[in-house]
Amino acid sequence: MGQAREVMDRLTAAITTADSTTIAELYAKDAVAVTPDGGELHGRDDIAEYWRQMTQAVPDGTYESVHSYEIGDTAIDEGVFSGRNTGPIQLPTGEMLPPTQKEIRIRGVDFATVGADGRIVDYRLYFDEMEFLGQLGLLPDEPT
Repeated sequence: MGQAREVMDRLTAAITTADSTTIAELYAKDAVAVTPDGGELHGRDDIAEYWRQMTQAVPDGTYESVHSYEIGDTAIDEGVFSGRNTGPIQLPTGEMLPPTQKEIRIRGVDFATVGADGRIVDYRLYFDEMEFLGQLGLLPDEPT
């Protein structure tokens, strides 16, 4: 196992245990992350805040790996994130939605490129945001 794989595994463990200190430490100060719901995030602090909000919304989240790879300085994971929404959800507008108490199960893929200092410099997360919102019951009902 190489450095990128080790860092990605540490990130996954920190996310599923809501360890915000470790999450922040794993990213370079000037890291960039792209997520479906947060857009492009610049810097360790913004990325750590994104994960803080996610782990607050689903504090008991678990991750089931489907596939994991390492190619050079990049680790790639495909898996399923599951949990119950028991914490507030912050919208991009800053508005807070109360917990839905609904279970979610979302399949996603993430890529983490690790720099020479052992920190993530580039991170990409892909999941179906509409499926996520639908499972939370946050989409309007379709007309009949």
